[in-house]
Amino acid sequence: MLIHPWDAASEEEALAFVRASEFGHLIAAGRGRDVPVVVPTQFLLADASTVLLHLARPNPVWAAIEENPAVLLSLAGDWAYVRGAWKALPDRGEDPRLGIPTTYYAAVQLVCHAEIVDDAEGKAEILRAQLARLDDGLADPAEHRRSLPGIRGLRLAIQKIDGKFKYGGNVDEAHRRYVAERLAERGGPGDEAARGHLLRRLG
Repeated sequence: MLIHPWDAASEEEALAFVRASEFGHLIAAGRGRDVPVVVPTQFLLADASTVLLHLARPNPVWAAIEENPAVLLSLAGDWAYVRGAWKALPDRGEDPRLGIPTTYYAAVQLVCHAEIVDDAEGKAEILRAQLARLDDGLADPAEHRRSLPGIRGLRLAIQKIDGKFKYGGNVDEAHRRYVAERLAERGGPGDEAARGHLLRRLG
């Protein structure tokens, strides 16, 4: 994806967004395919270099991963439409009709090497890690041994992190704060999260 210098995220900032979301699209290009296989999925960022997840055995992504273990995990969110008029400051006499609208959003792409986990204990370990994060207190996954053959696990080794936080970094502070005020006033879906990123990045 295109990342302008003013939108670029540090690895720490990008991974914080990944950790807060832990849902994205796993993309496997395979070899010689017309289009890649794209799978929306929950996952666990186990540490700064490892992602864990599991998927149903019939999922078409497995064949693509077996052809080529290089995969992409893509996340995007905290988006908000910014009206053109919000890009013009009234106290500077800027014409709101000439304001250029945009969309604010965060996006992170993790380039990974995928390792398929097929042994029962390895899959149980992945499930334990995910449940500890999401639904602690359930029975140990080993108690579902009859169900384990129906899934396969994935361990993704992160090789590259690309983070983009497009929240008006190309304009001055006054313009960004004016947009932040408008987002607070509108209070629509995504506005609060986008405003939070905008103000945090003003730092």
